[in-house]
Amino acid sequence: MIRKVVISAAGLGTRLLPVTKELPKEMLPIFVRNLKGNIICKPMLQVAFEQLYDVGFREFGFVVGRGKKAVKDHFTVDENFVGYLKKNNRVELANRLSDFYEKVSNSTMVFINQPVPKGFGDAVYRAKSFTRKEPFLLQAGDDLILSRNNDHVRRMVTVFEDYDADAVFLVEEVEDPRGYGVIVGDKIKQDVFEVKKVVEKPKVPPSNLAVIALYIFNPIIYRAIDKVIPDETGEVQLTDGINLLLNFQCKVYALKLKEKERRVDIGSPETYLRTLRNLPLDL
Repeated sequence: MIRKVVISAAGLGTRLLPVTKELPKEMLPIFVRNLKGNIICKPMLQVAFEQLYDVGFREFGFVVGRGKKAVKDHFTVDENFVGYLKKNNRVELANRLSDFYEKVSNSTMVFINQPVPKGFGDAVYRAKSFTRKEPFLLQAGDDLILSRNNDHVRRMVTVFEDYDADAVFLVEEVEDPRGYGVIVGDKIKQDVFEVKKVVEKPKVPPSNLAVIALYIFNPIIYRAIDKVIPDETGEVQLTDGINLLLNFQCKVYALKLKEKERRVDIGSPETYLRTLRNLPLDL
């Protein structure tokens, strides 16, 4: 049973400077349409949290770094502000905020510090004391998948359990895989691949299946990350940790997005602009 979620929100967001000088990229706004048809502006990180909450997760560990106070503040209940909104006849806004705060109050939230940005792999490793010996779901705070009833998360859990996996992650077909991590693997089911290797930003891609930053791991991932040699920039890459899992003869699987499932990526100006052009998102 998977109970814990690790959300990485520690990156500097340098590709989105200068807006990310003070504002974490995970807190950048996106426009969504709620069940009533109203358009709402929410931080990307809140949308990711609420999506996983709605699936049933209640234990969240946020990996944050220097200058990420806005993340902690946003996920801190502020009843005084709710009261202020009600007092000034902004009842709908107050109710909207109360709904979010109820989810926060019903969840266990831990904030884990990554004091120096040493890569995605290092950020994940710092969650070790939170997840301990349990499997966990990992989500990058600037990446989001939209599917009917959050079916992609449920399918990931099913693959992880049915195949007794050590790691499962999402992939999508892309036209130009050269800017992504790309898998080499064997198709064992319609949308499931047994992964043999992950190649980061290949000049000659071995496939068009690009890795999406949503994973489920067994704790053995920490042993793999611990053995990763930092790259030339000093960062510890999660991709290297996954390849070490494969060297350990661990079972690693990739689940391909279905045709109507949609990825939302705000990690660069180009992807963020593309996201904004396709808003609002229907949740």
